[in-house]
Amino acid sequence: MNLLLSFLLLGTTFFSITLSAKEKYFVVERESESVAVIEDGLTKRHMEDMHNMNHGIIKFAGDDAYLISRDGYVVKFDPKTEKREAEYKTSKSAIGFVIGKNYVAVANYDDKSVDILTRDLKPIQKIVTGSKNVGIKIYKDMIIFAQMDNDKVTVLKDENAGKGLPKFKIYKEFNVGKMPFDAMIKENTYIVGFFLTKGFGVIDLDTMKYHLIKVTGEGDKPVLKVPHFGFWSLSDDRTFIPAVGNNAVMVYDKDFKFIKNIKTKGLPVFTALSPDKKYLAVTFSGKDFPTIQIIDTKSLKIIKTFTFPGKVLHVRWSHEYPSLYVSVNDANQVSVIDTLDWRLERDIFQVKHPSGIFLYNSKKKKE
Repeated sequence: MNLLLSFLLLGTTFFSITLSAKEKYFVVERESESVAVIEDGLTKRHMEDMHNMNHGIIKFAGDDAYLISRDGYVVKFDPKTEKREAEYKTSKSAIGFVIGKNYVAVANYDDKSVDILTRDLKPIQKIVTGSKNVGIKIYKDMIIFAQMDNDKVTVLKDENAGKGLPKFKIYKEFNVGKMPFDAMIKENTYIVGFFLTKGFGVIDLDTMKYHLIKVTGEGDKPVLKVPHFGFWSLSDDRTFIPAVGNNAVMVYDKDFKFIKNIKTKGLPVFTALSPDKKYLAVTFSGKDFPTIQIIDTKSLKIIKTFTFPGKVLHVRWSHEYPSLYVSVNDANQVSVIDTLDWRLERDIFQVKHPSGIFLYNSKKKKE
């Protein structure tokens, strides 16, 4: 009788934990124009006909979810029910988007424009730039983006200041380095990287002043090319940058003064900081594609190396459990690492060529 009672209590506890789980993972299925939905550790559903998912991106805003496809579609869906609510094609090729309080803004490659849409994806404005547009961000009542072909950063300002539908006009433009290709924003600072200029540009969005920072590593050797900023990780006092062409993660302080290089197994591509900022997961390219390494951000040392049966394209830290999710593209699986004792906990199957992993937390209502 005691054994039966223990079993029932264990089952009730597991059931309660399952019901209380708030996280849901949307995994881009790169080759299938679809998105896998993972809940409670299992692949539960697939969202089909989501257009070209080669570089699919998903973002969340409250109880709304938005997806952008490589072939220029923006799709709005309910992240709880996965029901598609609207879609709009902005161009033949789109590269990034941002979600404002009362709008969605899309940076386009192909027709060289920026589209401003309502939150229900009705068109408001198309701002023609004559350039491929990248690095789109929001600050207060402004949209900031880089014009790759024109070596410019453009700041748009909402003349209606968030009241009713937005009406954006050019507020300021900066001539910057050659061929800007990506950007990031930290508080009031917009940071833009370049293909052809040795360094990156910094814009103070409060004072509207621009200056170029030349990044150097060990021995004051210049960093010839800055990787995509989506691959950087920023803690409170340190910046982690995967080196281009070197087996290292570069570490700088918050003012971009060099601290050290952390030697890695291969050529790093992507760095992902844990929610508590204690650990950094690093992915690689080339022969080390199937590998990730874990760095302790205090000691700046590698504490664990994992190798998987295929290319690792993305990782995502759980915010609710001690887990790190890893998309293993060739093996058609998402692997889960237990981050308490750093062991491979389990594999999740029925996922087709996974790449980007996007986390929806219904409790926090953000990615």
